[in-house]
Amino acid sequence: MPETGVNKSFWMICTTHMFLEVYYLTQATLIPAYVAEFNLSLLEASAIVTVQSLVGLIMNVPAGLLADRFSAKHLLFASMMIEGASALFLSQTGSFWTLALGAAVMRVASPIYHISGLSQISKNVKSTQISKSMGFHNAFGSLGSALGAVSLSVFLSTIGWRWIYLFWSIPILTWGLILMRSPQLATTRIEGREIKRVKGLTKLALVFTTDFLIFLVAIGVREVGITGIMTFMTTYLVNVRGLSKSTASLIFGLGPVTGILGSLNGGYLGEKVGAKKALSIAILGCTISIIILAASSQVYLLTAIFILYSFFNNSVWTPMNTIVADIAPVTERGVGYSAYFFTEGLTQSITPTIAATVIQAYDIGYIFPFGMIFVATSLILLQPLHQPRKQIAEQK
Repeated sequence: MPETGVNKSFWMICTTHMFLEVYYLTQATLIPAYVAEFNLSLLEASAIVTVQSLVGLIMNVPAGLLADRFSAKHLLFASMMIEGASALFLSQTGSFWTLALGAAVMRVASPIYHISGLSQISKNVKSTQISKSMGFHNAFGSLGSALGAVSLSVFLSTIGWRWIYLFWSIPILTWGLILMRSPQLATTRIEGREIKRVKGLTKLALVFTTDFLIFLVAIGVREVGITGIMTFMTTYLVNVRGLSKSTASLIFGLGPVTGILGSLNGGYLGEKVGAKKALSIAILGCTISIIILAASSQVYLLTAIFILYSFFNNSVWTPMNTIVADIAPVTERGVGYSAYFFTEGLTQSITPTIAATVIQAYDIGYIFPFGMIFVATSLILLQPLHQPRKQIAEQK
């Protein structure tokens, strides 16, 4: 890890990521509670999650521009204030419309954080340590999701769902104020390189190289397959496997826990064999896991394979973040991460409709061949990508 102030700023960014992801699974998990309390249809309740996805998608572009112009301290502070204030608002909401408004505003925090935070890490951390650093960063996010899921289950079984928002809003707002007082996050250190900023079409040409376009297409195709499976996994477990909703939710909720190990694994592999090979291994693991999932007849085997699948699925984030850092010019990291998150957000928005169409035409079991085809195709599409600069030399 980097030394002194840069080291401190790295762990502050990771802690911010943990707080940001506390509510990652909340909206989807609370759909049954929203239906019961606000007398909503399933479609209306699901619209809250859809609105969040659309807001996140739209915010990726301005967040990328902001990341290249403002310090991480101000943007991370803004993300915590937005999330904390939205959580307080949601804890007091009394109607479907205010619920949707609070959820939509809360989602603004995610692109602001992710693009500025990842850009800052990629600029501050030495090129030989980026993969490991990204692994720890993603592990903190998975830890936040796990903490949120556990605390939500406690509140749902005791004093009610509103307390999940109230409980975490206090430390989130407090952490935002701590960030604002941090001198380390106000500066960016870029390994002593001379930096020349460019504008207009030249700026875009520097970012959207052939390798970067190959990468975006590959991750977009992968995301179609993964989103198709994850959207309807609990429905498959209940309707086809005959599990109870609580059991299906428990199995599905193991994802954040395995995400911690998967993120660290992605960082370790990236450091040893390079980000492209690490990503290829993780995608291959996902593909094999999907095939076995579709063929698993016993619930215990299915659960074990789903955990393995989640492990490989969470192993992709670290090498993908590293590849963006290695391909995008140092001055345009914000634009690079913006394009990366926009591609993922776009596919996440349209895939449920595509997958639902396939399910209606055939059967819900087709989510597995649907997902496997897209994930395997992404592995093939990724291969023309040149291994990110410096990584080959650094491995020797």
